[in-house]
Amino acid sequence: MLRIAPHWHSLHSRFISLIRSAAAVTSFAALAAAPALAQQQVLKVTTIPEEAATEQIRKFGPITKYLERTLGMKVEFTPVNDYPAAVEALVNKQVDLVWFGGFTHVQAQLRSGGKIVPIAQREEDTQFRSVFITQTDSGIKALADLKGKQVSFGSQSSTSGHLMPRSFLLQAKIDPDKDFKRVAYSGAHDATIASVVGGRVDAAALDITVWRRFVEDKKVDTSKVDVFFTTPPYFNYNWSVHADMPVALRERITKTLLDLSMNNAEGKEILTLNRATKYIATKPENYRELEAAGRSAGLIK
Repeated sequence: MLRIAPHWHSLHSRFISLIRSAAAVTSFAALAAAPALAQQQVLKVTTIPEEAATEQIRKFGPITKYLERTLGMKVEFTPVNDYPAAVEALVNKQVDLVWFGGFTHVQAQLRSGGKIVPIAQREEDTQFRSVFITQTDSGIKALADLKGKQVSFGSQSSTSGHLMPRSFLLQAKIDPDKDFKRVAYSGAHDATIASVVGGRVDAAALDITVWRRFVEDKKVDTSKVDVFFTTPPYFNYNWSVHADMPVALRERITKTLLDLSMNNAEGKEILTLNRATKYIATKPENYRELEAAGRSAGLIK
């Protein structure tokens, strides 16, 4: 009978152990390489609260369902109370995907040390504008006429409702903090319109797309309140994710957004609700002008 020397038993045991270890490593590698969608069970989405919570839910409900179907995972949309809350939510990875204004994107980038990735923007966001509105009998015809008046912005962190209007005022040699009788912050674009309609302020600045929607929906009477100044164009809103999101998932989300089309009912509903014709890819460089504007306006220290 063949006998195996004791040292061969030891070598055999070590060989089996090595095989098992290799198998474990291979299994772990396979798990790590598995699609991100299989690892993440819920995609959490939010937006800057540029309008009332009920309007946010109405606007983002269909896109939430679309993402859930196309990504094959549960998607939860949760409104936040203010713009800084949206920034903190993504910076601290409490949510995965956020609809930011250009300035809130910049704030999140700075707050996170450059860990926020913009993935898509509306085509309209490459040439975005703000409007200044007033009551048509106010006598206000130009930015210079705002001196000594009560003027409202939206949220302090709003790109189209504060940062860029303030930036263009400063370029026109008008300092809101010195030249206006009072500076108000409504917190949201719809509230900004209401403050002018109700006569609580003499004039206000807001997102041009919100203004157009109010006009189209006949929610404002342009014979009584209308635009007297439209700003030059700038880059604005985007969908952003945290840099720590798995690249495979980030790419899937980006493709899903870019695939939205006005040529089918679902895409048309989603894009129309989001005041868009289509989504296009974007990049961090597009928002450097906004960072510079924030610094020159004293909104970024």
